[in-house]
Amino acid sequence: MVTPAAHRAAAAHLQSAYAMSERRACRVLGVDRTSVRYQATRPDDGALRDRLKALAQERRRFGYRRLHVMLRREGHAVNKKRVQRIYREEKLTVRRRGGRKRAMGTRRPLEIPLVANQRWSLDFVSDQMTDGRRFRILTVIDNCTRECLGLVADTSLSGRRVARELDAIILRRGRPETIISDNGTEYTSNAILAWADDAGVGWHYIAPGKPQQNGFNESFNGRLRDELLNETLFRSLPHARAVLEAWRRDYNERRPHSKLGWLTPQAYADALTGQIGRSAALVESCADRPLANPTNPSSDHQRTLVMAG
Repeated sequence: MVTPAAHRAAAAHLQSAYAMSERRACRVLGVDRTSVRYQATRPDDGALRDRLKALAQERRRFGYRRLHVMLRREGHAVNKKRVQRIYREEKLTVRRRGGRKRAMGTRRPLEIPLVANQRWSLDFVSDQMTDGRRFRILTVIDNCTRECLGLVADTSLSGRRVARELDAIILRRGRPETIISDNGTEYTSNAILAWADDAGVGWHYIAPGKPQQNGFNESFNGRLRDELLNETLFRSLPHARAVLEAWRRDYNERRPHSKLGWLTPQAYADALTGQIGRSAALVESCADRPLANPTNPSSDHQRTLVMAG
């Protein structure tokens, strides 16, 4: 009996069962009368509760932190603790799926690129349709902005097909400096080796049996499987392609990303582009300025020239 609610219930029981006064019941329990008399003034959260339940039903694999970002984006002035309380009361907790045992020990963190198109990562994900036919999905991720650049689904994806899809992405996005992948036969084929040489793109293969070296794509694949593949029944290959493209747009444009300060990948990319543009403009304006002013004899001091470069 440690919570104020339990104290109030015990005091009410003593008053009704033993005809005690409030003062004596509080003295027996050793509690303050103000805590027993307290009336909750919590505002009605019915609308917030209904909207949270609707969002949780729509985004079944989102936790309360990501749902809190979605609610704030819609204009609800609510803090994270309140969302967490309602989330627990409504029993919306996401059930954690079991996973395989992972190696213990310290690992070197994967370096994060500083600009877009500095490094892309590729990987394959497999799934099946309702009739039992299996298909594969090629996932292409920008490791800096975390944008999903492509989700290509087909029953067979050869090296030549991968090269064609990369060409299509480059046409609308630009050429990457480096692409990282595992040692699959599609990535080590002559078609990919010739494409990398012709396009002038560096290709890096991770060490065999070390998927953590492609951690950005592995994390994305986990989200893809958890939030879409495990929640959707694909009727046909065109249906799978349409659903994957809709989810890719939602991932880039609406889904808040925890590693990007809860921004969407597209919003983060736009902010990064604006920051780089401002830095370039500042460098250009500084380059137009003279290093020394002839009207000021002290401006051509040796220390000034060294600091100016």
